Amino acid sequence: MKQYDAIVIGTGRGLSVARSAVKQNLKVAVVEMGPPGGTCLNVGCIPSKFVISAADRLREIQEASDFGIRAKVEQVDFRAIMEAMSTYVVKYREQRRAFLETNDQVDYYAARGEFNEPYTLKAGEEVIKSNLIFLASGARPSKPPIDGLEGVGYHTNETVLRLDSPPESMLIIGGGYIGVEYGHFFSAMGTRVTIVEIGDRLLKREEPEISDVLMESLSRHMDIRTGTQPVRVSKEKAHYELVCKCEEEPNEVILKAEAIMVATGRKPNSDLLGVEKTGVQTDDRGFIKVDDYYETSMEGIWSFGDAIGKGMFTHAGNREAAITWANAYKGEKATLDYLAVPHAVFTRPQIASVGLNEAEAAEKHDVLVGRAEYKDTVKGAALRQKSTFAKVIAEAGTHRLLGFHIIGPYAPMLIQEATNVLAARGTADDLTQGMHIHPAMSELIPAAVRDLSKPE
Repeated sequence: MKQYDAIVIGTGRGLSVARSAVKQNLKVAVVEMGPPGGTCLNVGCIPSKFVISAADRLREIQEASDFGIRAKVEQVDFRAIMEAMSTYVVKYREQRRAFLETNDQVDYYAARGEFNEPYTLKAGEEVIKSNLIFLASGARPSKPPIDGLEGVGYHTNETVLRLDSPPESMLIIGGGYIGVEYGHFFSAMGTRVTIVEIGDRLLKREEPEISDVLMESLSRHMDIRTGTQPVRVSKEKAHYELVCKCEEEPNEVILKAEAIMVATGRKPNSDLLGVEKTGVQTDDRGFIKVDDYYETSMEGIWSFGDAIGKGMFTHAGNREAAITWANAYKGEKATLDYLAVPHAVFTRPQIASVGLNEAEAAEKHDVLVGRAEYKDTVKGAALRQKSTFAKVIAEAGTHRLLGFHIIGPYAPMLIQEATNVLAARGTADDLTQGMHIHPAMSELIPAAVRDLSKPE
């Protein structure tokens, strides 16, 4: 058995903790069952945004006629798009591997770790132990309960990145952020895409009017079926057959496609670790329970990132990792305000949000709501925007900023201004104090604030 000053499981957000431990001259064991870099680098936000950027360029060319420009796409080199993505991912994956394999303070176990008793786990052929353990074990795609799915073979956000040619047609099960992002990508690549969503709208956590605008936009390029429950799937020679129950159809509907992708959420990897054998508690979905400071039910064992299921975004995981290290090693009592964690969806149009939506805010506050249309700003009109908008939610009386939501070009950049104010617990009025360049898209932000009023 090998004893370490610290054990880190997972090399996504966990790698920053490992680096911090090395800076303190600690002897660290790093355990990773997948490629170095975790989900974000290898199969998540980084490679997906690389390929989605190509889809954005294609749509811009196809929509050039809105600007009086006649243009056409002569050829799409799908393989070149995927190779550019892969080259970038491999470069930074190997940088992380080099740190793990060449640093004298690190023992790197490229294997699945599994606990067998408190503070002790088996990593490959070795048994290792530490009184300071960080669980950054991440999550993996979940599998919906659809008869026949396990036996037919299907894609997830992980496997579609290995394709060297776009399928002629694709069924995407799930209308969340992964489903709509990849729907945008593959439809731009020429694939006939059908998104199947059990709920009554896409992106159910976004504002309903944002879902409406997205539905209208994506429906120009793909078939979207909300209120549709997948029942069973089979593989018939060169295509899949998905049998569904639809709210608006009396009989079952059969959908066919050359490929099928499952995008119905993610499940934590805690079951693969056997965390219960080390006394760490999980919730009913398997996410690791932590207190406000990211310590688990076992003293000295900490967890963050996708493993705890709180803010399942890389930027949130990065902040959680920094806070966890400060609390575990320096004895601090730092926390994270999840209300101030922004997120973005890189579909078309782009979407970004921070804070509460209107329904959530109205449960606890007397609220004011403001809205500004892209088309009512000079830059938005110049961009030929028609239905995109920004929405601000504030507390009546104090004007404290509660939420901000945007759908349209540059949304992930525009949201940052609201994020900073919300994180500082500022007011919506603070968004109007700085001077906004004219004519620039940032004028959308104060325009929404100036519209604040009681919702009807």
